[in-house]
Amino acid sequence: MQKIELVCQDCMVLRVSFLEHCTPEQLERVAKVKSCSSHKKGEHLFFEDNNPMGIHCINKGVVKLVKTNNDGKEQILRFAKPGDFLGYRALIADEPLVASAICLEDTQCCFIPQRIFLELIDENPLIAKDILKSLSHELGVVEERVQSLAQKSVRERLAETLLFLHTTFNHDNKEDTVIHITLPREDIANIVGTATETVIRLLSEFKTDRLIELEGKKIRLLNKEKLEKISHASVN
Repeated sequence: MQKIELVCQDCMVLRVSFLEHCTPEQLERVAKVKSCSSHKKGEHLFFEDNNPMGIHCINKGVVKLVKTNNDGKEQILRFAKPGDFLGYRALIADEPLVASAICLEDTQCCFIPQRIFLELIDENPLIAKDILKSLSHELGVVEERVQSLAQKSVRERLAETLLFLHTTFNHDNKEDTVIHITLPREDIANIVGTATETVIRLLSEFKTDRLIELEGKKIRLLNKEKLEKISHASVN
């Protein structure tokens, strides 16, 4: 980790985070107390079971939220991109962090202390509404994932995961069919909820069926319509 300087008023992700609702005075207060840092790929922003001391705002890079079971196996819960905040659910609930945050790429982020974050929620209804919206969205994603794990086959879940990754990391260019995040096959297996060997076999089958194309470590979707049909096969 290396300390860096980032100016809130000049931040490119300001308009896509709840901080866009801050008054100039509130933004100035945040700027005075926040700390910014850069992290190398593979470094942790925080660890599960620790108590949150504030929230992290992702300025650059991609972070995965991971929970580890008793056998040491990772389960990827979700990803965070520029503009996303981490740790706010546990902070609001006054609970320990349920996951670790690990950088998938070189990452820049800012840390906002707990006191300032809670003051902003108390003072600014627009910020409180935005946070509530984010919490509700996360709950909906979790409910969909539980339904998927319970009702869909591994093949269907893999198709669903590839479409999810494409939507998540290609939001600025829907016409680009390449998934612009490089994940080890083990990470893809963690998202799908299966063994790495199974994912490797199914990706090979998808390639043979001309659903995807493997370009080094990148994956290109050749037939999104067919993948969508496969991913919804078990949905009534």
